[in-house]
Amino acid sequence: MALVPLACEVLRALLRRLKPHEIAISSYGIREGMLYEQMPDELRHRDPLIEACRFAEDKDARQPGFGPVLDKFLAPLFRSVPVGRRRVIKAACLLHDVSWRAHPDYRHEVCFDNVTRASLGGLTHSGRIFLGLALLHRYKNSRSGTRFEPLFDLLSEKDIAMAEVLGKGLRFSSMLAADDADLIGELRWFPKKKKLELRLPKRAMGLFGEVAEARFQALAEALGGEPVVKQIRASA
Repeated sequence: MALVPLACEVLRALLRRLKPHEIAISSYGIREGMLYEQMPDELRHRDPLIEACRFAEDKDARQPGFGPVLDKFLAPLFRSVPVGRRRVIKAACLLHDVSWRAHPDYRHEVCFDNVTRASLGGLTHSGRIFLGLALLHRYKNSRSGTRFEPLFDLLSEKDIAMAEVLGKGLRFSSMLAADDADLIGELRWFPKKKKLELRLPKRAMGLFGEVAEARFQALAEALGGEPVVKQIRASA
């Protein structure tokens, strides 16, 4: 930080000399820019945030490839969410289990700390806090009393509420599938009726125990709705 004012003086001199029409500030360096220039268009068009999260899931998650299943399962809760926020939700689903090796008492803080410090591209400061808060709620029901509370001011109340819903959705749904993604069932949200409906096949009902029920209730409360559980046929 002590060198930033000196760098500004260098930049000022360059601007006066070169008179550019626009300036691009990169969160990376010249090396990454040179690599980007050599990439084919197919790679350039990929989302750097999603690619980084996919890599993290493949490397560290207990069930690599389960993130997209969660993303699809929770999608009914976020139908009206803008595309920019939707991609962060997908990133949270991919990262939902990569910190499982951390001690259970501190796992929620490790998740938040990792995301806010990770080398993730295509993410704003507020986006990082949103992602970190969602993953914090993945492992802890309440966010109060954490050392990260001052950072939540970067988010609107609406975004804080959405991150809580996302985190509690991950916290609940990660219990349902075990090693079979077909057991996760279907989630339906009726905002006008304020009803959150979980539809499970018969063979998955055994997974909906006391803890899962409590987490489903917490998710419904975060949405301000009533939880409803229905058993469906396997072919439905």
